[in-house]
Amino acid sequence: MSSELARLIFPLELGMIAAMFDATWWIDSAWLIFLVYWFVSAFQVNRMKRREPPTQRFGRPALTIVLLVLLYSAAFKWDILNGPFVPKFWWLPYFAVALMWIGLAMTIWARYHLGRFWSGAVALREEHQLIRSGPYARIRHPIYTGILMMMAASVLAADRYRALVVFAVILAGIIWKAGKEEALLAGEFGLEFAEYRRRTGFLFPRLFSTSPGELVR
Repeated sequence: MSSELARLIFPLELGMIAAMFDATWWIDSAWLIFLVYWFVSAFQVNRMKRREPPTQRFGRPALTIVLLVLLYSAAFKWDILNGPFVPKFWWLPYFAVALMWIGLAMTIWARYHLGRFWSGAVALREEHQLIRSGPYARIRHPIYTGILMMMAASVLAADRYRALVVFAVILAGIIWKAGKEEALLAGEFGLEFAEYRRRTGFLFPRLFSTSPGELVR
């Protein structure tokens, strides 16, 4: 086979393999594992010590349901938001699935280390401790990091502009909720949390530590 013919056939073969690869199945499977693990783990936590008001606690799940309908429903007829945005590269489905499962691994790893102090609400558990093991040694909110990776993979698989809207809203909600959680932890742990925040990143590892003087500004 000539080199010219090989250059023509090889991309076609890769494209055919990618077309047969069902990225949606792998992504949906990862979400199912995530939900099952979270459901089982929710029974292995300490009692609540302090938490946010009910309007905030129940408002987020309701908004999440609306966003998931927007993401997956085919009933919306908005031409602009229903348009595809992902380039047709053969490797993108594989990238989306890899991103999805790395994100899933991150969430489970972080949830395991958070253990009995996890809460879906902005809250403190009885005998709450500041977790600094596993991914928490470098990142303050690794569960959110993993969830955002999973959402980004789902957006790539959905390939609709409306999915980008959903991702933007979820990102804003996560940043807001994480900020509320940090305020709660700062009030509970004081200088211990300030030192922890100086050494760690918000959603990604910090490359450089913040000096103590910068923290008090």
